[in-house]
Amino acid sequence: MFGFVMADIKELTPEEDIRYRQFYCGICRQMRLRHGSLARLGLSFDLAFLGLLLHSLYEPEETTGKKACGMHPIKPRPWVDNAFVRYAADMNIALAYYNLMDDWQDDRKLSAKLLAASFQQVLPELEVRYPRQCGAIADCLARLHRLEQENCDDADLCANCFGTLMGELLVYEEDLWAPTLRKMGMALGRFIYLADAAVDYRRDAKKGNYNPFIAANTGFAPGKWEQYLVLAMGRCTREFEKLLPEGVRYIPVPMKRGAREIPAISAAPEQETSSFPSGRVKCRSAKRRIAPWGSRETGAMWATNAPKGPIRRR
Repeated sequence: MFGFVMADIKELTPEEDIRYRQFYCGICRQMRLRHGSLARLGLSFDLAFLGLLLHSLYEPEETTGKKACGMHPIKPRPWVDNAFVRYAADMNIALAYYNLMDDWQDDRKLSAKLLAASFQQVLPELEVRYPRQCGAIADCLARLHRLEQENCDDADLCANCFGTLMGELLVYEEDLWAPTLRKMGMALGRFIYLADAAVDYRRDAKKGNYNPFIAANTGFAPGKWEQYLVLAMGRCTREFEKLLPEGVRYIPVPMKRGAREIPAISAAPEQETSSFPSGRVKCRSAKRRIAPWGSRETGAMWATNAPKGPIRRR
């Protein structure tokens, strides 16, 4: 369920591209320093987004450098280090462990089980350091596993489990940012879970794995599902805009013809209606910093793997 949030490299300026690579390499570097070289196999683009988001809000002191590594031995790569890079590295390990266990349970991948066993060794340390976040990961995924075992036909219940998990990860500490970050994470987590289910629909149907759309007997119906994804991403961007400087707003525009089509499901009756127009959208952050005050910091523009389509400044 990870790998859906990544930088849209084509839309980045050279400075933004360097900044993004600093964070991505910084997280990879910290995973190696804190948990060993093998930990880097669990590196995810999603956590680079988390590190950039929190760094832009809190503006901590940072250390930068450039060095070649085992993954890139010829050309030195720039990296950055701060409290949120280290936080993202630790959360990457926790999420990678449960993601690998999910691969083992779904597809019986022996490689996933062996790698998960190495990650499991550092979980006790992370649970002491981040009890709220690690507790949320364990509780939400256990509840999600039970629903899947029961072949739950309510996609909302399953998506809410993963949304709650993401909401707790986005909240670094309980402060003035926490309510907005928690709501943003809830919506983003719901989007990721539903997009993952949509992308895996045919594979799950072939292998007999659980999928909320299969359990609900919707059939392969991209048009029927699409409203749910648009609603979830609409809520996510609504909360994200609360973090933007006043006067800056991002709106979705229709995607280009010929792009890969991703399914979604109709909104539940109790869900509020999204103000965004129907159509596949791309989730991007601002080209500038995302805290509501001026800063030297430049963020990155972000895109989800699914669905495809741009968001532009009004």
